[in-house]
Amino acid sequence: MDVAAAKALGAGLAVIALAGVGVGIGNIFSSLVSSIARNPASRDQVFGLAILGFALTEAVALFALMMSFLLLFT
Repeated sequence: MDVAAAKALGAGLAVIALAGVGVGIGNIFSSLVSSIARNPASRDQVFGLAILGFALTEAVALFALMMSFLLLFT
């Protein structure tokens, strides 16, 4: 196996984390919609927590994408 093939394989494995991030973001916002539907008065408090969860989950996606690019282009 040459170096280019190993880099492509490693980058592909690093991008698998993006599937988990997609599931996590979907779970966060489905829970947000469900909780607002049950109790509309708590929208302001719940929305802030959902945005925080989204930001932390998205950070994992950016980290995985950065690792993938580093593997490919270095």
